[in-house]
Amino acid sequence: MKALVVDDSAIARKIMVGALSKAGITNVEQVEDGERALAAVMGGNFDLVLMDWHMPNMSGIDALHEIRARGKQVPIIMVTVEADKARVAEALRAGADDYLIKPVPPDLFVKRILTVLARASERD
Repeated sequence: MKALVVDDSAIARKIMVGALSKAGITNVEQVEDGERALAAVMGGNFDLVLMDWHMPNMSGIDALHEIRARGKQVPIIMVTVEADKARVAEALRAGADDYLIKPVPPDLFVKRILTVLARASERD
């Protein structure tokens, strides 16, 4: 199992890596912006992506749109401070598999990761 963590904050990436570890995922790649996320997803074989919304160069929502437009169906969880319901709806319409608002309680983080992965395995 391999995951990609996308956030411009090193602290946020560390928290996400910790949640993935608690979910049993230790093969984790990290990038700081949407452009690098897009390149990584298109060139890699990830089982899950955790992505922030606000980042330099390319936002998480723009990267999400582009990943889906290019046909990649990797499960993507948006993990962001964007709490507005319109933003949540926008991300889900764009193809996000789940949406978590920071700060995310550790137990909830692990539960949602496992739920998204279970749904993805049922699709495959």
